[in-house]
Amino acid sequence: MQPRLAAGLRVAAILRRMDLAGRGAYVVHRGDDTAGAICLTVLRPDGRAELWGQDYDPMTDASIWALQAEGTPRDIDAAAARRRATDPDLWVIELELPEGEAVTTLAD
Repeated sequence: MQPRLAAGLRVAAILRRMDLAGRGAYVVHRGDDTAGAICLTVLRPDGRAELWGQDYDPMTDASIWALQAEGTPRDIDAAAARRRATDPDLWVIELELPEGEAVTTLAD
């Protein structure tokens, strides 16, 4: 298994990368700085929303971003709240991305 950066550093990098790209990014829920998992809520201009989380890919021995839910912003907020209820160390980051822009281009 590959070593991981601390969650706080990864979040700071995501926020900085989004800022440099001229995109909105906000910490909705702060998790544990060292070992917290990260999930992303993505808002699209047409009103759709997505929830992305990290999964482990055994083929590459790496962490990947995986789409976990799609729906309205209210649906995605509820899904993120359910995840936070079971994982208090979870970071929730909200991203504003235009249609067609992939999460992986800015979050990896």
